[in-house]
Amino acid sequence: MLRLQAPLADRYTRATPAELEAMIRDAKGVLGDRLLILGHHYQRPEVIRWADMRGDSFRLARFAADNSDATDIVFCGVHFMAESADVLTADHQRVVLPDLNAGCSMADMADIDQVEECWDALAEITDIDRVVPITYMNSSAALKAFVGRQGGAVCTSSNARAVLEWAFRRGPDTKVLFFPDQHLGRNTGYDMGYRASDMHVWNPHLELGGLDERAIKEGTFLLWRGHCTVHQRFQPDHIRQFRAEHPDGQVIVHPECKHEVVALADRVGSTERILEWVTAAPAGAVLGIGTEIHMTQRMAAENPDKTIVSLDPLVCPCSTMFRIDEPHLAWCLEALARDEVVNRIVVDPETAEWARVALQRMLDIT
Repeated sequence: MLRLQAPLADRYTRATPAELEAMIRDAKGVLGDRLLILGHHYQRPEVIRWADMRGDSFRLARFAADNSDATDIVFCGVHFMAESADVLTADHQRVVLPDLNAGCSMADMADIDQVEECWDALAEITDIDRVVPITYMNSSAALKAFVGRQGGAVCTSSNARAVLEWAFRRGPDTKVLFFPDQHLGRNTGYDMGYRASDMHVWNPHLELGGLDERAIKEGTFLLWRGHCTVHQRFQPDHIRQFRAEHPDGQVIVHPECKHEVVALADRVGSTERILEWVTAAPAGAVLGIGTEIHMTQRMAAENPDKTIVSLDPLVCPCSTMFRIDEPHLAWCLEALARDEVVNRIVVDPETAEWARVALQRMLDIT
């Protein structure tokens, strides 16, 4: 998805860390209680330190909605997260994304045109009333609205199983179209007892998703061909190497990892669940973590009595999340202090209404 971020003035790009700190602190002082800075766990350290609240995307959006006194919400995350915040917050609250180029490669792997084309193709082959669309939270507001209109729901990495169980209660012939992350869908399907033969990958760039009619009619899961570029990096060899070096260590990975990685892990959970497990681990624990490096390094710094290492030796960060930096944060905060709103993220009313329907279904399920 093309997004255009205007270049920053030299005042921000050439500023020293001390100058940026002064800009941000002064702007926060002017804005006071009307400002709320949200920081996703994957943010770089110099940005996350300014966050009023840390969390995953849905937790942060809900936090903003529950704090209605804050009128200016600066979301240090990526585009779909800011959209979710705009969907859930009140009309008097404004959501700002410091850098418009901070997208999500996984979310961009499924756009509304592709999903609607897929839906129309399925309707020509199978009973579309028995197909339940489920979109991961890591998707655009347009896709959340689509599943809202079509009787589906949103899921997170922590409640995907509950949402899928809800979908399959519709009847024995129910199918699920799960997007945009194939790995979360596949790992959850295996956890529920389904087999590889029950799952087929839909490639949006091929006719009929690269499947034949029989596979579509007989399959239970249609998994969109999407993935997280960070979590897909983790490999079984990373786990084997960790275990060779730390025989008593424990491996914890995110369910966006490939199934062969998840199958070798000791624990599999969302960013919030990983944080809970690490925090609760006893002193002296040795933990190999399969998630984004900034979060892993932060957990290590905040738990000095434990050995916490990334399973990936190349420690690749989330490149799109990494676009949020102090110069962009200082720029948007100073603008807000002048009552000038830059990079506001606005979801149109109809899309927001149906996205809220899909999100509310998730909340009702879980």
